[in-house]
This record gives sequence, C-alpha cells and structure tokens, in this order.
Amino acid sequence: METTAAEIRTEIAAERRELADVLDGLTDAQWDAPTLCGGWRVRETAGHMSMGFRYSFGRTALELVRAGGNLHRMTDRVARRDAAALAPRELTAALRDNAHHPWTPPVGGLTSALGHDVIHGLDITVPLGLGRQIPEQRMRILLGTVTPRTLRFFKADLEGVTLRATDLDWSYGTAPGARVVSRPAQELLLLAYGRTLPRPE
Repeated sequence: METTAAEIRTEIAAERRELADVLDGLTDAQWDAPTLCGGWRVRETAGHMSMGFRYSFGRTALELVRAGGNLHRMTDRVARRDAAALAPRELTAALRDNAHHPWTPPVGGLTSALGHDVIHGLDITVPLGLGRQIPEQRMRILLGTVTPRTLRFFKADLEGVTLRATDLDWSYGTAPGARVVSRPAQELLLLAYGRTLPRPE
C-alpha cells in the first residue's frame, strides 16, 4: 500500500525529534567528532540539517550567489559558519522545534526531506557507534527511493553490485554475475546515498 503524504510527514516529525534526543545526549567531544559527511564534524552536520528551517528562500538564494552558484560550496560554508556561531543546544533546538516544518529539498518533495534527515542522522550516529536503528516504516519508504538516478546524484559507485538486505525483504540490482553485498538495510541505504562504510568484521 502506498504511503500517504500525511504518513511521511509523521515520520519526518518523529525522526527530527528522535535525532534531537540523540544530540541532547552527546558530550562535547562527540560534538567535535567526524561524521560520514567528509570534512564535517557533528556540529557542521547538525547545522546543515537545520539550515532549511533557519534560512528563508531569499537568504538561501543570496548565499548561493555568494558561493558563485555552487551548491556544495554554499552548504559547506554555511554549515561551518553556523557550527561556529551556534551552541549545541541551539542546533538541537532548531531540529526539535521544527519537527513539523514544511521544508523540502529542491527536488524530491517530502520523501527527500525524510531522506535528508535520516541519512544525515546516520552520518552522525554510525561513526559514533551509537547503534541507532531506523524504524522499519521509514526504511521501507526510503529504500523505495533507491534508483539509478539516486545513485548518480550521490555518486554511489555500485556498478556490477547487487544490494541485498539481511534484515528486510529488499534488494536492488539484478545484473548477471553481479557481486552481492549483503548487509542490514540501513547500511545499504547509506551505500546507495554515496557513503563509504567500513567493511564488516
């Protein structure tokens, strides 16, 4: 059965509140720990996650102009600036207080907004070894977004690879002779979104 927009909004709000609870429990050292977002600590990643709530469309457009139209340069600059200017409690509050904020990325609508929160949350919690597990309903919504277009956008090099979840009935890629990567679904989701994970022991 197809997930409704109201159901996705509910999952977005729950994800933001749960992540805020996680951030509330971090030590100062953990706030300065690296994440799966190359070059960003927890502070920068949290700042980036809440940028869409704190910046108007006009201000975002101005920041993009200042970055020469380069979206990656703009988001990196803003994340670093906000991480330096805002205390951890302010970054956490920006996430919790905007649980129902209607922000969505330029492409992809509500599902992409959920993906933005879930993926960046995992960017934080996986390197910290917190063992957070994304609820199955959220995982199923996001696994449905894994397409060749997703892989290209996030520069995920999965040519000749079949992804096969070990904890859900889900797989992606059926090329003959493909190498099968079997891991928990949320690890496969990170791979599809261009993240590099350590090899399982």
